[in-house]
Amino acid sequence: MNEKDSRLPVSVIVLTFNEEKHILRCLSSVKNIASEMFVVDCDSSDKTKDIAESSGAMVVKRSWPGNQAAQMNWALENLPIRTEWVMRLDADEYLTDKLAAEIRSRLPEMTDRTSGIYFNRRVYFMGRWIRHGGYYPISLLRLWRNSKAVCEQRWMDEHMVILEGTSAEFDNDIVDDNLNDLTWWTEKHNSYASREAVELLALRHRLMVSTGIDTMRGASQEKTKRRLKENYYARLPLFIRAFIYWNYRYLLKLGLLDGPEGFIFHFLQGLWYRFLVDAKIYQVERYADRNKTGIRDAVREVLGIEV
Repeated sequence: MNEKDSRLPVSVIVLTFNEEKHILRCLSSVKNIASEMFVVDCDSSDKTKDIAESSGAMVVKRSWPGNQAAQMNWALENLPIRTEWVMRLDADEYLTDKLAAEIRSRLPEMTDRTSGIYFNRRVYFMGRWIRHGGYYPISLLRLWRNSKAVCEQRWMDEHMVILEGTSAEFDNDIVDDNLNDLTWWTEKHNSYASREAVELLALRHRLMVSTGIDTMRGASQEKTKRRLKENYYARLPLFIRAFIYWNYRYLLKLGLLDGPEGFIFHFLQGLWYRFLVDAKIYQVERYADRNKTGIRDAVREVLGIEV
């Protein structure tokens, strides 16, 4: 049996924008198990397209629609996917060898009722595995039966959700290890903070209806995190909640055991980022109050985002 014949009925989808540092590593980790690899590229100016194509992926160019959910759902509806299963990976992620072997071993054994499969995600920062602070394991739906899942329409923290059937959890990990520098990381999280601020403002002012916790079939960890965020964290006072969350992660959840790289990560992601989100919320609400305008208009003027 040749290598191509031994691949599984799995199509992998990767969304990209200037990912030449990561795309080869990502695709190489699935190349021997996936029958099809698709890269949906958002006008990259580097070698992402060439590397992806030389790795055997089909590259489809599509301008950024404004959020990951819209891009992923477009991919699910428009790519020529012919396989029974679909997998989503971010460009800076890759499968461990153990997970690839587990998929090869267990996927053919899944019953017809199983529509989705959860993997653990292992996050690296500055070369260090972030094992504490509630950051491992993080369970994410990344493999599902074709047409049995969609991406939530949210500004931030969107997940794949299965539409019917049950889910299974595999034991091994995908690795999230971004190779860009700290300047890139902070700029990216500044952008994330704007989207997170919109998400929380929408919740505070009832601007739009979210997908809903109850639609997240089988996603017990995701449901718990979403419930805590929407029912408790979002109701705490601005700014104070960032310090509460930081102490919870760094002290109670033992983020301090992740060493100096972990201190930087938990401080930036658990305190600085959350404080920045609240500062943006405060700026939007202050603008709305001073200018006697609605929150939607204030979000557009202050954050440049249409809600």
